[in-house]
Amino acid sequence: MMRLNVRLRGQDAVRRFVGITSRYGADMELASGNYSVDAKSILGIFSMDLNKPIELRVSEEIDSLRHELKDFIAA
Repeated sequence: MMRLNVRLRGQDAVRRFVGITSRYGADMELASGNYSVDAKSILGIFSMDLNKPIELRVSEEIDSLRHELKDFIAA
């Protein structure tokens, strides 16, 4: 399993993020505390608090996904 902390700032960032995650077949979720949503769902993501980093959980290690999401990875 791959875990990354990501930060999504604004509508354009969410659209780009979903565009990237949707190209992969692996199961992905975004989690904050006990709340989690499908990382490929724009509506689900907008139901989260985007003012802080969110944990991305991916069912498998995918190096190309990590590379494509480099702009969203929180330090």
